[in-house]
Amino acid sequence: MKTDVLIIGGGLMGFSTALQLAQRGVKSVVVDKDSAGRHASGVNAGGLRQLNRHPAEIPLSVAAAEIWHDIKSLVDKNCDAKFPGQIRIAENEEDLQTLGQRAELVRNLGFQHEEMISREELYKLAPSLVSHCKGALICRNDGYARPFHALEAFRQKALSLGVKYLPSTRIDAIEHDSKGWRLSSAKGEFRAPVIVNCAGAWAGQVASTLGEPVPVKPGAPMLMITERLPHFIDPVFGAASRKLSFKQMQNGTLLIGGAHMAELNFQQHKTTMNWAKLAVSARTVLALFPQLKDVRIVRTWAGIEAFMPDNLPVISRSKNYSDAFHAFGFSAHGFQLSPVVGIIISQLILDDHTNFNIDPFSINRFDSF
Repeated sequence: MKTDVLIIGGGLMGFSTALQLAQRGVKSVVVDKDSAGRHASGVNAGGLRQLNRHPAEIPLSVAAAEIWHDIKSLVDKNCDAKFPGQIRIAENEEDLQTLGQRAELVRNLGFQHEEMISREELYKLAPSLVSHCKGALICRNDGYARPFHALEAFRQKALSLGVKYLPSTRIDAIEHDSKGWRLSSAKGEFRAPVIVNCAGAWAGQVASTLGEPVPVKPGAPMLMITERLPHFIDPVFGAASRKLSFKQMQNGTLLIGGAHMAELNFQQHKTTMNWAKLAVSARTVLALFPQLKDVRIVRTWAGIEAFMPDNLPVISRSKNYSDAFHAFGFSAHGFQLSPVVGIIISQLILDDHTNFNIDPFSINRFDSF
């Protein structure tokens, strides 16, 4: 099979890239060793977050937020996106000072999306919050969407524009010659002048094949969801000095994360819940919302993500090949960035430059690895 661009990885980054290329008349094939969104893209917490981003990611995150607020115009569906804001709670004066310094940092970078709010405003937004909190940092137009709904929206839109998708297609060999790239699989051979590595936790294997190994590490963040409850909160909550991601979904369930990892057998693609660490997340929620002590957890899960040592992704042209590109290693916070990543990679392929500063995300930063 021949095409213009071969994309390895059928997650949001792969389909976002394919969609942007298709809108500019470029044919692509997305190949995935599993099914679309099987790992990180379909099973994450769905955060649409500008709040507390690494400074290098802020411009991308702000641009992505604008796209998400009008996501239907891109993928024909709203992806169940809601924007009630995201909050980081200050439980003491030290937290308050830390969050204030963060707000000042963002302002000094020329952005206004993060602001401090008083104790009084915090409790207007969360009247059931435990009473000792001092204030919070807020991004008022942050929110969340449903990851698998979003993944399917991007996939279906890409397919409607002519993108071809081949699931259960593991790439066994990657070769480069005068005609471009040749990828071999049990389902046949693929050829294209350009390849894009969006292989998530498996992207390091692709990068190594291109002679540019990177210290990508797979991990499996755990999430849990409760029974349905009457509505009592709108914003997404985190905390300055606790690991927490906490929100009430559209159907009344509570989605709880805390960056705690499941036990991962990467070779077998299997995760095992670490109940002790899940209990830490549950206790964190109860410390802030004690009225939830009798609420039942009904489901837990973990998806396999790609983590980088500096928690910044690789969004980059290959350092060894001018016709190969990378988008991986989003370290469990790539969901919101996916529309912008597709734009960046398509610009690099078709325009030989991008409108965004991606120097901090270069694969060259791992030259000494």
